[in-house]
Amino acid sequence: MSDAAATEVERQSRLLLHGVVDCEKRDELSKRLQKSIASGKPLRVKLGLDPTSTDLHLGHAVVLRKLRQFQDLGHHAIFIVGGATAMLGDPSGRDKTRPQLTKEQVEANAKTYLEQAFKVVRRDEANGAIEVVNNADWFLAKGFGDFIRLCSKMTVARMVERDSFAKRMAAGTPVSIHEFIYPLLQGQDSVEVRADVELGGTDQLFNLLVGRDLQSDAGQAPQVCITTPLLPGLDGKQKMSKSLGNYVGLAFPADDMFGKVMSLPDALMLQYAGLLTARFAAAEGAAEFEKMAATDPRAAKAALAEEITASFHSKEAAQSARQRFDRVFRDKDVEGEAPVVSIPAADAPTGKLWIAELLLKLGFVATSSEAKQLIAGRGVKVDGEAVVDWKAEVDLTRGPLVRAGKRRFARVVLGR
Repeated sequence: MSDAAATEVERQSRLLLHGVVDCEKRDELSKRLQKSIASGKPLRVKLGLDPTSTDLHLGHAVVLRKLRQFQDLGHHAIFIVGGATAMLGDPSGRDKTRPQLTKEQVEANAKTYLEQAFKVVRRDEANGAIEVVNNADWFLAKGFGDFIRLCSKMTVARMVERDSFAKRMAAGTPVSIHEFIYPLLQGQDSVEVRADVELGGTDQLFNLLVGRDLQSDAGQAPQVCITTPLLPGLDGKQKMSKSLGNYVGLAFPADDMFGKVMSLPDALMLQYAGLLTARFAAAEGAAEFEKMAATDPRAAKAALAEEITASFHSKEAAQSARQRFDRVFRDKDVEGEAPVVSIPAADAPTGKLWIAELLLKLGFVATSSEAKQLIAGRGVKVDGEAVVDWKAEVDLTRGPLVRAGKRRFARVVLGR
């Protein structure tokens, strides 16, 4: 290998391994990069995401950004939509299995997944930047004999080595037989697309390693397995998840995305900056951001929120979101920003409504219990005064300014 090729292998390895948690195996990655550079043939880099909901969030963006790095170095991305695996369900480190979805639910979710994923990865399919496939195309076409043969390639003893299974069994939490199938299906995906590299979060390492085993059994060179960190959610306690409500969706409007990041605990700013931005992940930018976070946490968080928002919208949209946030939430000037919402007189015959009922009608909460919880936490104000009783009546004839939390507010008027 020439000195120039060796230097390029070193450069790509350094970029691709920056910020990763696991790489199985590093020496194989170097060898494949060397072969790729010598032959001009790009690596086939696989990432699978199951469309279990309509939204992708910043937690997904961490591994999507790693896939984009491979693309930017000239490698071939393979994005697998888990049309079959989403119907099966996967624990992914949770205390219990993820709910199984119908084929129709999966198909509906998949339509939104791709558009959101393409906010991060390049979508130039015609020129080989990415290949999008659905694992339902091969799994739903296979027969019962194929399924039995796949199951025969894994022992129960090996399967219970998976950390989440071991913990649940030790705690006496049931583990269903169908959950053992998921790692086999994900591993078989790697055989079907002949992956050189597979990406995933740290909770997917076992599944990625199963792919290596199945590829070896199929006579293929086993893939290199690379995992990225799991992004903590806005609560700072558990990983980001839509079901936990601690997430920032990739499809959120710029104002909502900026505001959500501004609610991030200070202790997580450095981690978010390193995993979700190019500017603050680079050595010089990281040092700059760390100093800012230590001396002026609010300014650092605003800079972080603007950087993240710009990456999914535009620089102009992010700047506008920051300006509106400062005007509304730092200067407390909501008068000029509050939308006017009319409540039909028929919905309030006396001209008054219980505050919990009003929050529901305004769409500020989804349920009465959520309204009560928000009120109990002193998160609701009417004309600047905190409401403490969920049965408190609000006089709509006065055109009150109702505020729930930091980002939901409206001037309410009584209609006809």
